[in-house]
Amino acid sequence: MTMPDNPGDPENTDPEATSPEQAEAAAERAEEADLDPTLEADVDAALAEEVPAEPTVEDQLAERTEDLQRVSAEYANYRRRTERDRAQGVELAKSQVVVQLLPILDDLELAEQHGDLEGPLKSMRDKLLGVTESLKVQSFGEEGEPFDAERHEAVQDLSEGEEKVLGTVLRRGYQMGDRLLRTAMVIIADPS
Repeated sequence: MTMPDNPGDPENTDPEATSPEQAEAAAERAEEADLDPTLEADVDAALAEEVPAEPTVEDQLAERTEDLQRVSAEYANYRRRTERDRAQGVELAKSQVVVQLLPILDDLELAEQHGDLEGPLKSMRDKLLGVTESLKVQSFGEEGEPFDAERHEAVQDLSEGEEKVLGTVLRRGYQMGDRLLRTAMVIIADPS
């Protein structure tokens, strides 16, 4: 048998330990407290709102599926971004190495123009050109090409008209794919 908190309070008593007088008093209070039916409906609705319904298994499954899809999409985006950044880093490193080799190509081209490119030096030039071609490095800046201020660096302008072409190429320009490695140094002339 449990002990009530306040033995004198009829609401805090154990139902089994109530006397017949207490039970009769409780019944009278219940009859006096008979509520209006609309008020009872409002109380029932308020109680129903306060107690949230248990989520169904289907609701839980749908929620977990959405979470999984969101995490999968985030991971796929992260992986693509990481691969793109890594590829850009590799291309940047290649281009930096090629830029450092360009003065060697310039010297070998000058040696060829003067007729000094023979034997092992010619073999080295051919191998170096093979490596740059495998990296998709292309030279530009031929005499007669139209002048493009973004790709050509003009050191002198001998042209008189509006149409400008490359007259003399002092140093070739190079690009690797779409990336400009070095502008061509040129003297601008009129088309012939």
